[in-house]
Amino acid sequence: MKLLFVALLGLFAVPAIWMGNFSEAQKQAKITHKQILINFSGSDWCGPCIRLRREILESEDFEQYAAAHLLLVRADFPRLKKNQLPKEQIKLNESLAELYNKDGKFPFTVLVDENGKVLKSWDGFPNESAQAFVAEIDKLKK
Repeated sequence: MKLLFVALLGLFAVPAIWMGNFSEAQKQAKITHKQILINFSGSDWCGPCIRLRREILESEDFEQYAAAHLLLVRADFPRLKKNQLPKEQIKLNESLAELYNKDGKFPFTVLVDENGKVLKSWDGFPNESAQAFVAEIDKLKK
């Protein structure tokens, strides 16, 4: 019975929602007092970016934690023509990179507070489990 209940909970779990506009995320963060996790990704060409997304950012542990404690912003820089983003989104991503990823690293993940102050950054694939990644973020909660 316990297993059935856990399985049913999984069906109704709300996945974490990724935003594309940091300014909007920051407005929400000031209201909710949540931290913002920014992920710079090359979704269609960067192997470590794809691995980070699949193994950590789309994991059940991360999604459950993020849904309750974080606002998520993805700044994607795809290269394939078929995956190109709208011009407005490209400008938003480039502006965000100017603030937090001047060296153009991929993947590059940054945790900031509601005021945009960097609390922690991960350069490349964090060589740890999703649970360890979540624990690192949780340690930095106010």
